[in-house]
Amino acid sequence: MTTGTTASGTFYFLNQKEQSIPIVFVHGVGLTYEIWQPQLDFFKNYSTLSYDILGHGKSSLTKQNISFDDFSEQLINLINELKIDKIHLVGFSIGSLIARNFATKFNDRLQSLILLGSIYKRSKQQQKIVDERFNQAKKELKLSKQALKRWFTDRYLENNPDTYEKISSILSSINMANFLKVYELFVKHKNDEDFEKIKTNTLVMTGEYDVGSTIEMSQELNKIIKNSELKIVKDGKHLCGIECADDVNLTIKNFVEKNE
Repeated sequence: MTTGTTASGTFYFLNQKEQSIPIVFVHGVGLTYEIWQPQLDFFKNYSTLSYDILGHGKSSLTKQNISFDDFSEQLINLINELKIDKIHLVGFSIGSLIARNFATKFNDRLQSLILLGSIYKRSKQQQKIVDERFNQAKKELKLSKQALKRWFTDRYLENNPDTYEKISSILSSINMANFLKVYELFVKHKNDEDFEKIKTNTLVMTGEYDVGSTIEMSQELNKIIKNSELKIVKDGKHLCGIECADDVNLTIKNFVEKNE
């Protein structure tokens, strides 16, 4: 396993195994590559690549105005620098929107696509809620720990205080100026991708109790993305990749192996 920083300032964590196409993990807004630890541990015998998206963790963000294209450029530059041809791409939350954007531009570099906790066409009420959260973050210049209540079940948080502390620590250390630039993209996302350009086999997955990336959103994405299948993670909320890691990991494993 190696860590490094690219010439353009992207921090990454690579576990290279010669025999396999890498599984690349893209995290959510306000977080870092570390949220994928349950997956990196599970897939230790596979090639895996995780990294900090622009303006998060140890990855820089120098541009004032950014778009999802910038995040796709970050990823294509990363895999090009590491001389990786094809990838299985797993995106979570805003990472799934980055993955969707990447798939419309660089579909030929994908072996498969996995969208975890993705949004699609928020209702007026859902949009109002995320607008209010964004405005609160902009006003207070800090992130509310209430997010963890949306991301995990109460039972899980009670039984796993170390996870609560770890995620809280990541949220507390974020560069707020960079966070707000990226969060604004997430909040104002218009679902304007050209889904016809996504031709790779795709898995759409979300938690049963995810209030932001709902079952209905995933069902709609499953309908609109050709060659896609749907998985609802039982008892999961937004960060089901951690809380329901066994189920999520096996689902990813089966999908990846089916598409090798």
